Amino acid sequence: MQENFSLKPYNTFGVDAKAKCFIEIHNIEELKDALNFSKEKSLSLLFLGGGSNILLTKDFDGLAIKLNLKGISEENLNNNEVLVTAKAGENWHEFVMFCLSKNYGGLENLSLIPGNVGTSPMQNIGAYGTEIKDVFVNCQVLNLENQTVETFDLEKCRFGYRDSIFKQEGKGKYIIMEVTFKLTKENHHIKTEYGAITSELQNLGIEKPTIQDVSQAVINIRQSKLPDPKQIGNAGSFFKNPTIPLAQFEALQQKFENIQGYPNGAMVKVPAGWLIEQCGWKGKQIGNVASHKLQSLVIINATGTATGKEIFDFSTEIINSVKEKFGIELEREVNII
Repeated sequence: MQENFSLKPYNTFGVDAKAKCFIEIHNIEELKDALNFSKEKSLSLLFLGGGSNILLTKDFDGLAIKLNLKGISEENLNNNEVLVTAKAGENWHEFVMFCLSKNYGGLENLSLIPGNVGTSPMQNIGAYGTEIKDVFVNCQVLNLENQTVETFDLEKCRFGYRDSIFKQEGKGKYIIMEVTFKLTKENHHIKTEYGAITSELQNLGIEKPTIQDVSQAVINIRQSKLPDPKQIGNAGSFFKNPTIPLAQFEALQQKFENIQGYPNGAMVKVPAGWLIEQCGWKGKQIGNVASHKLQSLVIINATGTATGKEIFDFSTEIINSVKEKFGIELEREVNII
């Protein structure tokens, strides 16, 4: 247990906020001990995974717990399907690479997403036509109230767009210990129709892509558009893509002919990055914070010295300007602490 501990290395924004107490745990027994300590001292809790989806706007007056649970196991179901279970502390991209090394398909479109396995179900991470829910079987969680282990299946997780029960009524009540996915071994479902995957495969001279080829294409695209958090502080996409009624979208089309949108029944998903860029934020810097020059959806700690409050205030200005111009209110994807 360490006191007055800097969390700068534990959040990808590189914000230098401090925790009153900090501990790193490696198994469920250590976790239960830490929980008992927090109850005894009446300390609030902050659980840290890869630190890629949080913004620390102030010092944390409680116990920060770094979840470092590690391990991967496999269970063959049949000739074509395998269950792969990863502990919460496994790095997400490294886990995807492990699966691809075994020729297990289903996660290739989710390559290079920052963070750890344990946080992947929380917001149903997704990219390029794939979401966690597509391959999710269940997750083992610890109930923080009574310290019992429970199993949440697909239905119980209630996945939505960048959403789950863990961000709604289950928020702060459970800690994900491990996640199980059902992946393919032979008859892979190759998804190349989203984003720039097809054109990137063409650039690579690949006509009949494997799951490994799709993964490499996704990695190339992400690296060309998104800054590496190790080089410049960021949390990836800061905002969700808003979904608006079709009638509202059609009204906006009358005013903004080139507005982008992806219909889904009576609703249309509008790219948040396009909205932000149209408001003049792409590459714009205020003080220590900026919108990335290649992807306006990404807010960066431009000088490396930004506080969480500065980043939060910058995001608020973006929200206000998009609301004023388009009548659409952006929602932050990043968890604000």
